[in-house]
Amino acid sequence: MKTLSVRYFASVREAVGTGQETLRTDAATAGALRDELIARGGAWAQALARSRAVRVALDQQMCDEAVPLVDGAELAFFPPVTGG
Repeated sequence: MKTLSVRYFASVREAVGTGQETLRTDAATAGALRDELIARGGAWAQALARSRAVRVALDQQMCDEAVPLVDGAELAFFPPVTGG
């Protein structure tokens, strides 16, 4: 079991109603944690749905969902960003 700081940004934050939480999990990867959060249902399932493009960062470094999670890490979820 590991403790993670999980942050949510932009539309993901607006949908789930919080910008940050600390949680304990047995999830081995960022993708497994995303699935765990989706399983909460409701706004979580909608905001993090597999059909939606969601970016992930581990300890402020962009990564893919296969990245292994370690105790004390910070994981962030956010939508793709476009600019002009």
